[in-house]
Amino acid sequence: MKMRAATLLVCAACAITVARAQMTILPLWAYGYITLPATPGDYTMKCQGERADPCDRPGGLPTDPNNTARTLEGSDRTYTVAQINARYNPADWFPSDHPPMPDIVAHGKEANGVRACGICHLPNGKGLMQNGSVSGLPREYILQQLGDFKSGKRHTADPNKANGYEMQAIARNLTDTEAQTAADYFSSIKYTKWVRVLESGTAPKFTATVNGLFLKDESSDTLPLGNRIVEMPEDTYQTNILRNPRSGFVAYAPIGSIKKGEALVTASKCGTCHGAELRGMTLKTVVVPPIAGRSPGYIGRALYDFQQGARSGANAALMKPAVQKLTEDDAIAISAFVASLEP
Repeated sequence: MKMRAATLLVCAACAITVARAQMTILPLWAYGYITLPATPGDYTMKCQGERADPCDRPGGLPTDPNNTARTLEGSDRTYTVAQINARYNPADWFPSDHPPMPDIVAHGKEANGVRACGICHLPNGKGLMQNGSVSGLPREYILQQLGDFKSGKRHTADPNKANGYEMQAIARNLTDTEAQTAADYFSSIKYTKWVRVLESGTAPKFTATVNGLFLKDESSDTLPLGNRIVEMPEDTYQTNILRNPRSGFVAYAPIGSIKKGEALVTASKCGTCHGAELRGMTLKTVVVPPIAGRSPGYIGRALYDFQQGARSGANAALMKPAVQKLTEDDAIAISAFVASLEP
């Protein structure tokens, strides 16, 4: 108890160090918005049924009316876009890149509307901007988060973010064995660099999908970056159409944000909980995840979700004091710095 109390005091001190004014509106860049939808869908209650699929946002996956066979350099496999995005048997371009996928990861549970884990998180667990990387997370942390999703202690501060509520429905439909199997699988895969952070005053012109994924425009036009992070695939076709698990992301961040973020993280003593290099550690019964090199969009969402009380599980006791008065500027800088680190 003394160690836990001391940790909470350190984290509370970190809140005092960086405190200014709490974020009052959703940080659009972290949730994949350019502007808020004119008619957003509220998924808060849509995902409360016995099946997980009512949470699946319509129009969220690419389609190809020509059903063209696609190939990927380095792979001996061929898939159509429909097969790439098959909810219960998504494409696995590089089976040798990861251990054999257990059934729950490769196929999900169609009878319960639970999509394969691999369709959102990819077979290697690295995920897309709107999902989050789960590879290399501690087994106990993954199980803890699935438990929080199941109990309602973890959701999303954005009622329009369908997959945030879909994870609750998925967790409710998993047996303990299935949850443990998925946790064993993803925790066994080493997480490697997936996002590069580029400080810039501009970003390529981009659009946003209904799923919250930023995609580079086909033109070579640029636009002012402004006060945000714009995270997008390095190659739109490779990620959005092929779901290439070897093609990562680039995040455009405001000039000076990495250095500012480093100063905030250092002053806040975030390493007390997340480890000296932000690669995670265990504090008695609380497993603190590695965050170094992870998606800045995901980091930004986590900061805001903790701040708004959308996450109230075991880790919230440590995080809530640390984030309660972060400004959006702070969140941008911290997310840029954390994402820039080597995992």
